[in-house]
Amino acid sequence: MNRKLLVLPALLGLAAPVLAGCGGSTGGGGGGDAVVIGTTDPIAVSEDQPSPLDPATAYDGGTYSFFNNTFQMLLGYARSSSTPEPDAARSCEFSDTKSETYRCTLRDGLKFANGHELTSEDVKFSIDRVLKINSDIGPASLLVNIDSVEAPDPKTVVFHLKTSDATFPYKLATPAAAIVDSEVYSATEPLKGLKMEGSGPYKLDSWEDGKAVLSANPNYTGLFSKRANDKVEVRFFSSAADMLKALKAGDVDLVNRTLTPEQISQLEAGADEVKLTETTGASVRYMFFNVEDPSVKSEAVREAIARVLDRGSLIRDVTRRTATPLYGAVPTGITGHANSYFNAYGEPNRAKAAEVLTDAGISTPVKFTWTYPTEHPSTPDKEEAEHLKEQLEGTGLFDVTLQPITWKKFLKGATTGKFAAYSLSWLPDFPDPETYIAPFFADDGFLDLNYKGETIKKSLLPATGQSADRSKTDKDFAQMQDILSRDLPMIPLYQDKQYVASRDGVTGAEWFLNTSSSAQFWEIGRGVTG
Repeated sequence: MNRKLLVLPALLGLAAPVLAGCGGSTGGGGGGDAVVIGTTDPIAVSEDQPSPLDPATAYDGGTYSFFNNTFQMLLGYARSSSTPEPDAARSCEFSDTKSETYRCTLRDGLKFANGHELTSEDVKFSIDRVLKINSDIGPASLLVNIDSVEAPDPKTVVFHLKTSDATFPYKLATPAAAIVDSEVYSATEPLKGLKMEGSGPYKLDSWEDGKAVLSANPNYTGLFSKRANDKVEVRFFSSAADMLKALKAGDVDLVNRTLTPEQISQLEAGADEVKLTETTGASVRYMFFNVEDPSVKSEAVREAIARVLDRGSLIRDVTRRTATPLYGAVPTGITGHANSYFNAYGEPNRAKAAEVLTDAGISTPVKFTWTYPTEHPSTPDKEEAEHLKEQLEGTGLFDVTLQPITWKKFLKGATTGKFAAYSLSWLPDFPDPETYIAPFFADDGFLDLNYKGETIKKSLLPATGQSADRSKTDKDFAQMQDILSRDLPMIPLYQDKQYVASRDGVTGAEWFLNTSSSAQFWEIGRGVTG
């Protein structure tokens, strides 16, 4: 679960119908040479993930960025916008006053990259299959509020929701609602291998030798028809060091995920022919607990951890100041952010933590296991684990055992409640406070934390789903964060800053990521502005 961009503006309401956006001319000034983008996000076939390019089974930031360019959704985000606008759709709107029925009309002439016609039946098929497959590492949790989908005619699709959900248009703009070809994909089984068939701005031409080659999809009709290039090559690196070396050598035009803190410091000091773009990030880092694991089941143990946790040293020594402390589940810049954890626990206080444990009759040092993934190069998991172990054991109150495992096993274990404690980076599904809480704490959240949180699940989240004016949900989201800071199934650690490094002459770096932090390949060109 790892998913860097512009400061997110205040979110706009969804009461008005969504009207079609204006498209531009296809193609651009990219010429014959591919724009080369480097990444350390691993996308590969494995025993644990045999279908890494199927929207029904993939739910991580690197894959989502890839999907954002190859699949098409009904809605998307125009440059710098935080409000979904029509992409495959010509128009969309709630057709009732309770935000329970959502109707979309498709654009004319939609086709998949293979030439097959795209109709409302494909949209219905795509949504239904995500829910049917219901992968434990997939995005079905975003769509579980759908009661049924209708396709009354080839250009109309109607969604009937179980309960009011004013954020539903945001969810339709995520790759969870990617439209797949019903003639290619099974309704009940994921598509195995490094294969995909979509209708997005690009089509996948090849995937071999650690690189994916994409070209402009001539059949694409939608919001992102104006492209600054005609071809993109995505190169996958096993280390950030190799990726930066390739950038400096001119073998790669742009990199984003993920530069190390040391590399960012180096680039900030100045590097020949390389430009660094820094923006406020929507990516956050959380610490999670399985609240039924015997070692951390007591709220006193989790509270003691919260009371001694030193975010400042974590940011200084692990992130190298490429992040800022986070004291709420919802980050700064998003409606509903609250500093609930700072209000509850303040600055690190070893004496108070010891008092909490003593009052609960808990002997020290408290022993628990911290699990982290070993080969996920996008996040500093090993360094963070070692730092937190040193930090917690330095108080004399804890004895931490580190358990390194592979990324795929880590992801599967986190979704099935196998670990006592771990941390996870989270990139937003959409720019709304719900996406920082519901994926973990709604009834069908994808992590298994054994946390009940009935007030959040049964009352507060449903209440916010009825409000089309998202600015009016801030009090409910603040209350949710207060509850989480009290119950402590999770502790926010920090909010990332975001960086894009590009070669001189490469344009569009400032627009490379949308307000959901997904890559937009079509924005990158050489000497092209627009």
